[in-house]
Order: sequence, then structure tokens, then C-alpha cells
Amino acid sequence: DAMMTLDFKQDGDGIYLIGASRDDLGSSEYLRSVCGVEFSPCPHFDLDEECLVHEFVKKAIRHQWIQSAHDVSDGGLFTALVESAMPNGLGFEVRSNSAVRKDAWLFGEAQSRVIVSARAEQIPDLERYLRAASLPFEQMGVVKASGLRVDGEDWGETKSWKRTYDTVLHKIMH
Repeated sequence: DAMMTLDFKQDGDGIYLIGASRDDLGSSEYLRSVCGVEFSPCPHFDLDEECLVHEFVKKAIRHQWIQSAHDVSDGGLFTALVESAMPNGLGFEVRSNSAVRKDAWLFGEAQSRVIVSARAEQIPDLERYLRAASLPFEQMGVVKASGLRVDGEDWGETKSWKRTYDTVLHKIMH
């Protein structure tokens, strides 16, 4: 099978979320660290949904409909976006899903979601096959040369998030 990396490749690529956004903050790092809630229900997980999403992503990789793929897990969507931007020093501009609480959309850890990026010429095929597969998806935004923007708000630069990301474990251990 073909290999796929998690990193965004170039400015202007479209960013998509494959899988359903949910009002779910259960057991998230955000709920524990920011809200101070130590015990909460597990995040949403449905095995059939998980299988459908990952089978589609494998197909998208094989057919070269996408440039990158990164599953949403610890830290939620925002963390996955930052992790995708960091390797090539790129940024992103995304819009949240107004049907979901913004903090849940950004930091919820519900499973069965994958962030993918696609070049302009790949997008028609990607969207056509997503619709044919009846999978929920969102066109979230675009890869940018630099800077992180959510709903038009400036969330800083990738390099400062990378510094924090690279040193957090060291700070926890010492």
C-alpha cells in the first residue's frame, strides 16, 4: 500500500475533515487542563464509523486524491492541525462548524475523524467520492504559508506553537 504523511505540503491546498464533528469534550485534554474536569465520559467512538472513515482514507491515498492525512486524537482538531502544519513550517486558515460548540470542535477528542489536505485539482474527485461514500465531511479551510487563523482570529505563528510543543514534555518531566 502507498504511504502517506501527516504534514501539509503547500500553501493553497484545501483542508478537509472526514468524519462527523460532535459536541463532545469527554475525557479531553482540554476538559482536564483548561476546565479542571478530572473525570468525564469517554469521547465518542463507533467501530463501524471508524472502519468506514479509515477505509475511505486508504482509498483516497491509493487513488492520490489527497496530499496528507492525520487522525484526530489527543488534543483534538487544533492539535492535529498544528501537527500537520509544523513539519514544513506552514500555517492554516480554518472555519469552525457552527453546528458544534467551538471548544468541542477545536479540542474535542471524538474518534473517527481524519484531517486531510488536497491540491486544487484533487478536490473535485475527493468531494465526489466523499459524497458517494455518504461520509460526513467539512471543507475546513486552506493551508497557508504561515500563521494560524481560526474563524478569522489570529492564533499565532507555527514556529511559536512548535517551540511549546517541542518543550512541553521536558517541562513536565523536570
